[in-house]
Amino acid sequence: MAVITELNLYPIKSCAGISLREAVITPAGLMSQQIYDREWMVVDADGEFMTQREHPRMALITPRLKLETLELRAPGMLRLEIPLDLPHPDDARVVRVKVWNDTVDAYDCDEVTATWFSNFLGVPCRLVRFHAEAKRIANTRWTGGVEAPTFFSDGYPVLVISQASLDDLNGKLAAQGRNALPMNRFRPNLVIAGVEAFEEDYASALTAGEAELKPVKPCPRCPMPSVDQATGAFGPDPMDILQTYRANPKVDGGITFGMNAILAKGEGEVLRVGQDMEVTLAF
Repeated sequence: MAVITELNLYPIKSCAGISLREAVITPAGLMSQQIYDREWMVVDADGEFMTQREHPRMALITPRLKLETLELRAPGMLRLEIPLDLPHPDDARVVRVKVWNDTVDAYDCDEVTATWFSNFLGVPCRLVRFHAEAKRIANTRWTGGVEAPTFFSDGYPVLVISQASLDDLNGKLAAQGRNALPMNRFRPNLVIAGVEAFEEDYASALTAGEAELKPVKPCPRCPMPSVDQATGAFGPDPMDILQTYRANPKVDGGITFGMNAILAKGEGEVLRVGQDMEVTLAF
């Protein structure tokens, strides 16, 4: 029997995550205090999404959920507090933003917030929040026709990685005299132990209590695993090792690590660190 060892919520796309002891599972991913995974996103002056791929210092922006605000801290910056309540319709400034091939409505945060992010990242940018009436759907070619909602994730509501998969990679790094990498390099929502390396690749269902996740697509890796989440700088890069054994023909030879998943059943169930999870293999 597998067990859940980590639950990670990323309120702002590409910024640091929040490690949780428990979280509500929804069709759009993990939720805590009514805040969803990747509910906020940083955009440039043209409304295009920004990530650690080009702005690795985003890793140093650390969120914390408080009673009424999302607190943000970053080196050399004063603390910033963002209201958790959605803006009143009369006060909301709605903008169109783009994340990959999707263009959706979002709430534009205030000028103070935009200045804070612009000063820290060194480029003009703004923080936006997913609009309450916006709709973004994972690629139905991979979900089997299921319309799985997501906010500002790269494409799917939940990313699952097993501890054994990371241990396998770190073993290969150690064999070359290189340092082990922490799990946060790969930014999973859900980490499980008690399975073999890459067993998540072959799972048809991941069941914890009444909640069932369905892995649907291997996660192709971009350069982001090369960003040190503690320093906000590139290096060391594990992609040269991964490309020797993780090229996946299902995604045109892309290097994959972890599985994107959708919720099959159990909306509103609470997942907990330490909870058993049954892994049903597809063969």
